[in-house]
Amino acid sequence: MKVTDVKIKLREDDSKIKAVAAVTFDDCFVVHGINVIEGQKGMFIAMPSRKISETVYLDIVHPTNSETRKMIEEAIFAAMDQVE
Repeated sequence: MKVTDVKIKLREDDSKIKAVAAVTFDDCFVVHGINVIEGQKGMFIAMPSRKISETVYLDIVHPTNSETRKMIEEAIFAAMDQVE
């Protein structure tokens, strides 16, 4: 599986969410709503989720291993560098 496209929408407000990404895999499957968040240890991605209780969120989609998460993260950060 390969990332074949990344669309980035940068956020202009003072939110910790710096961008929202849509990532396409193998030109046939897209995941919308991946947030790029600025944390205490740097930028990281948060997969799309939905609120299931007052304090609990459940990921709708997520990578099943750290290598895939890293691949997605690197593709998103590279796309952000091109937009800025």
